[in-house]
Amino acid sequence: MVVTVAAENLVIAVRVSGDIVIARQAGRELAAKLGFTLTDRTMISTAISEIARNITSYAGSGEIRLMVDDREGRQALVVQAEDQGPGIIDIPRALEDGYSTGRGLGLGLPGARRLMDRLIVDSAPGKGTLVEMWKWVPNSA
Repeated sequence: MVVTVAAENLVIAVRVSGDIVIARQAGRELAAKLGFTLTDRTMISTAISEIARNITSYAGSGEIRLMVDDREGRQALVVQAEDQGPGIIDIPRALEDGYSTGRGLGLGLPGARRLMDRLIVDSAPGKGTLVEMWKWVPNSA
């Protein structure tokens, strides 16, 4: 497990299942510092778990980046999951409940999309995958 902090970005290397727990915990802690409710912290950490598990299941290794950044003119807790795995052939299909190219239930990406305010997937066969998702920072923060 490797965790680095650079310019307010937290980067968690994801190689084994224990790294998923670390990424989830880091997301929960950042969300708490930003004033997210317990429900939102749970949704954020669950979404991180889903996309981090996709890294270990399909790509073998990658990283999760956590940051606070501007998205669509608002502050957001941004989560980026990136890998150099086989990529996703059909992104719209991968975002459908129940679709899986592996042994999973096909709930990871669609589930994460429901839990967060936005989710964007950039991928191509043989080029790896970048999933970016975010949740708006509460106005009270």
